[in-house]
Amino acid sequence: MSAIELRDRWIGWRNALLSNPLFQRWAADFPLTRPVAHRRAQGLFDLVAGFVYSQTLQTCTRLGLLDYLRQEPATPEAVARTLGLPLESAKRLLGAADALKLVQPVSKGRYALGPQGAALLGNAGLIEMINHHHHLYADLADGVSLLRRGGGQGRLAAFWPYATSSAPHKGTSADVAAYSALMAASLPVLAEDIFHAYPIGRHRRLLDIGGGEGAFLVAAGLHAPGLKLMLFDLPSVTARARDRLDRAGLADRVEIVSGDFLSEPAPAGADLITLIRILHDHDDAGVMTLLRSAHAALPSHGALLIAEPMSAASKADRVANVYFALYLLAMGRGRARTPAEISGMAKAAGFRRIRELPTRSPFLMRAIIAHP
Repeated sequence: MSAIELRDRWIGWRNALLSNPLFQRWAADFPLTRPVAHRRAQGLFDLVAGFVYSQTLQTCTRLGLLDYLRQEPATPEAVARTLGLPLESAKRLLGAADALKLVQPVSKGRYALGPQGAALLGNAGLIEMINHHHHLYADLADGVSLLRRGGGQGRLAAFWPYATSSAPHKGTSADVAAYSALMAASLPVLAEDIFHAYPIGRHRRLLDIGGGEGAFLVAAGLHAPGLKLMLFDLPSVTARARDRLDRAGLADRVEIVSGDFLSEPAPAGADLITLIRILHDHDDAGVMTLLRSAHAALPSHGALLIAEPMSAASKADRVANVYFALYLLAMGRGRARTPAEISGMAKAAGFRRIRELPTRSPFLMRAIIAHP
């Protein structure tokens, strides 16, 4: 019998044992197995209650509870008055937020920010993501229907109209306002991580494909003052990008090209091309189109920098295989790929010397650098 067959048999035996109510009661009573049994029971209940936890988090951000407590600790009565809640509701919310470490009780019956709440307030992009999740929750309210229809067609797909549109280049600025603002708000922290992973200042000109409102280009321009900038994206978002770049004082350093990067070639002239959170939004054919376009646009001494959420290389992980898997399904297109998958596709597109770069938060973003 092979090692794989032995492992399969062991998994079957284990599952039969763990699903046996008699074994569960014994494990919960026996001193040596009791801690493990309790941890498994707690983990199982966390799965059951996870939606309530996430709703508590979103309620705190939508009501502005954390911003309010940032100013100074407050009593439940003050929280109720400020947020327009009945006192009992305010007490329930504070108790739930305390359990999630978003707030914590301090002296005189007051509540202050907890460690998770304080950390959250330091990440404006994460708060924007939380506040748009009501679209995702609406689609996940009937997960069976979402899976059977194969994604798209719901609230989240409407939030990201380019994902399922047959003519994304015809969209208006109003069509893209909501998702463009979300992408722009969530980019600064990721940009700092990218600059820590790769010295963009060694290049002469950077082309950001799918750069949206230009938030990454603004960060790049401020980080590397000698770097010239280019942006290539749909006409509906490049108008918004021009305004943002002008306000940042970068108008004389940037060239903006409007077009559909899935049907039009990337503009030439840059020695560094970036694809920031772009590939995971597309199917394999779209990814290959983007990679081949980038390869054709780069000089022989250039580089392609890819940064986005990626699946763990050797095992399933919650961020890629739960969150992004179902998020992108609801959105209507794309998937999180492993670094090996992306590297293989880049090689097929003509790139060489491909390697993964270390990043500060690999569970949220990994980076790959590739050369023509």
